[in-house]
Amino acid sequence: MLKLTVLIVGLLIIGFILWWFFGPHHATTVTAANQGQTQNIDIEVNGGYSPENIVLKQGIPATLSFVRQDASSCLDHVVFADFGINQELPRHQKEVIHIDTSKPGNFQWACGMDMFHGNLTIK
Repeated sequence: MLKLTVLIVGLLIIGFILWWFFGPHHATTVTAANQGQTQNIDIEVNGGYSPENIVLKQGIPATLSFVRQDASSCLDHVVFADFGINQELPRHQKEVIHIDTSKPGNFQWACGMDMFHGNLTIK
């Protein structure tokens, strides 16, 4: 009986881990609002990025403002490889990143350990 219980608990834990890392999760998409001649998005960093998906208009200067709440060292940097950006995110401070919107496309960003991701679309 003990072996069966351990087996069932182990399978449940494995199932949870698979769902956590590979299962479908709701991702928030936000389109930047124009404020004068720029477009701005605020991103909360707390166990991931919120919003995860951002849409920007091509040709309008854009800034992404990250505020990290999470104590995890994994989230202490944000990396935009396509833009050559690797920015430190101190806790409870706003860090502004300027994005070049001259070229349309889909671009990824990630934490320093490449475990948490976001998507940036310029169109």
